Amino acid sequence: MTQTVQGATAGIGPVTPLDDEHLAEIESTEVPRYDRHERPRGIVHFGVGGFHRAHQAMYVDRLLGRDPDMPWTICGVGVLPGDKRMRDALAPQDGLYTLTLKHPDGEVETSVVGSIVDYLFAPDDPEKVIETLAAPTTRIVSLTVTEGGYNISSSTGEFDLHAPDVEADLAPNAIPRTTFGLITEALHRRRARGIGSFTVMSCDNIPGNGHMARRVFTAFAQAKDPDLAEWMELHTSFPNSMVDRITPATPAELAHEVAARTGLIDRWPVVAEPFTQWVLEDDFADGRPPFEDVGVQMVADVAPYELMKLRLLNAGHQTLCYFGYLMGYRLVDEAARDPLLEKLLRAYMQQEGRLTLPAVPGVDVDDYIDTLLERFSNPAIGDTIARLCAESSDRIPQWLVPVIVERLRDGGSVSFSAAVVASWTRYAEGLDEQGEPIEVVDQRAEMLSPLARDSQQDPRAFVGVTDLFGDLADDATFMESYTWALSSLRERGARETLVELVGDAS
Repeated sequence: MTQTVQGATAGIGPVTPLDDEHLAEIESTEVPRYDRHERPRGIVHFGVGGFHRAHQAMYVDRLLGRDPDMPWTICGVGVLPGDKRMRDALAPQDGLYTLTLKHPDGEVETSVVGSIVDYLFAPDDPEKVIETLAAPTTRIVSLTVTEGGYNISSSTGEFDLHAPDVEADLAPNAIPRTTFGLITEALHRRRARGIGSFTVMSCDNIPGNGHMARRVFTAFAQAKDPDLAEWMELHTSFPNSMVDRITPATPAELAHEVAARTGLIDRWPVVAEPFTQWVLEDDFADGRPPFEDVGVQMVADVAPYELMKLRLLNAGHQTLCYFGYLMGYRLVDEAARDPLLEKLLRAYMQQEGRLTLPAVPGVDVDDYIDTLLERFSNPAIGDTIARLCAESSDRIPQWLVPVIVERLRDGGSVSFSAAVVASWTRYAEGLDEQGEPIEVVDQRAEMLSPLARDSQQDPRAFVGVTDLFGDLADDATFMESYTWALSSLRERGARETLVELVGDAS
């Protein structure tokens, strides 16, 4: 992220490089006071991005601050070509970076996080990555590789053994290039050396992320070495987790803000909201840090918490974003403060989403919904509507369609969630209400945008894609609400549609 370095100090007084050499000199903000490099890399993390650095790495940093002898520092790993940017940002800073939290009332907190003590770019030296993973000191391998990183075929719903990089890794004596190949080869060596398995801990925002990780890694191992796959089934843990902290892409001006406030030069700072949550199943193959000491909820079953987040927060973002875009908003907080959109959000959450949830131990769902609405409207974060609208074909089927299906099964109304699907359809047409083009960012955009336009003549065209919507196009209750909302969006626009839709919603 070179733009955060170039010009970051313009008009600013004396500045301090962010690295180990200068760490003791920093007095302007909170910094790690523990010895970062004299302890094992107990965690190896694939997919070091903004969310990991605002979430898991922050929790580990807090633990190290409480117990400087804790053997749980992090070694980051990048696999994709784009990960060179993170290598180039973190390496000169010895893994240090700033985390800025922006509160709704304008308060700003910046601290230096020190839990990432090394970063390996796998294409540079895959052998070093494998041996780091195979070392007995590595006890947890964690992941934030996004939904697409699990290599699930859109046509079969199974792990795609024919993806080119996967096929290459499955070849005899191949040098691994994928996350699957690197981790599986490390487990192969651990087994051969009589070293127990590490835990594979997914922190991705997908339902049953631990189950998904087990499924894809064992599928790869089964194709590569069936005996190893059997060993993994017995010895490798894959705990499920629910993770939550709104972490937008780093804005270009953040480096300058951090430099002005703290005097620190950070090549790739991170900004996030103050709220954070991590619910984690207590299922680890070789021990774990005392995460509960820094606020992680360690539970036997993460499913109720995960479902609550997916169907209220994540589906809530989808409820907001398409209507918001069509109404002219480009920032999430501005849209969330519109009275009509706030009313839509609360109506969906209270009258549809929450009614599909089981009891969530220790959580007041009314308070949770109130907190979500406050978080969405935080003006300090600068989260964009475009981010929420991207890759909808990965999001709507996981977060909103199950709500619709369960409500229909139970004989309930789906007027709000059906209207959200209609707003996605209208957005996917690719033209806004002023006739200006919409950049539809979706891996299926070439298929979905023509179908959205076709739905002007055939209302079933878009929602007839069964691998996204199942049989909803054949359900009369859904189609009645969906076609009303879609027609209204086209004829009267998003704002007038909401006036009629939520005017009487409590």
